[in-house]
Amino acid sequence: MTEYVVLIIGDADRWWTSMSLKEREDGYAQYARFGEELARRGHKVTGGAELQQSTTARSIRPGGSAATEGPFAETAEQVGGFYQIETDDLDDLLDCCTIITALGDGVEVRPTVSAADRPS
Repeated sequence: MTEYVVLIIGDADRWWTSMSLKEREDGYAQYARFGEELARRGHKVTGGAELQQSTTARSIRPGGSAATEGPFAETAEQVGGFYQIETDDLDDLLDCCTIITALGDGVEVRPTVSAADRPS
């Protein structure tokens, strides 16, 4: 199986700043549905987490030695969470990800680098 990271990309802070409690509950229900659908289709979730608001981020710029407050990227779109998933069916995994994109967030799916991929 190949391991992928599914990155949830969008305005991660809107969940806490502009959405009602009902909207957040409905959104979380869709994320639960995403996890259930992954399992039903044979994908294995090996890790993941929702990230706290971008205001809690600390960044060290390239070549820098001091951490600064806030996310590294100067953009409204940030990574709001991620899943680590093992699967043999990338196309089906991408199909499952449409559950998340229907909520208004983007998704980036990338394979991880395994030990076998690294030069020895």
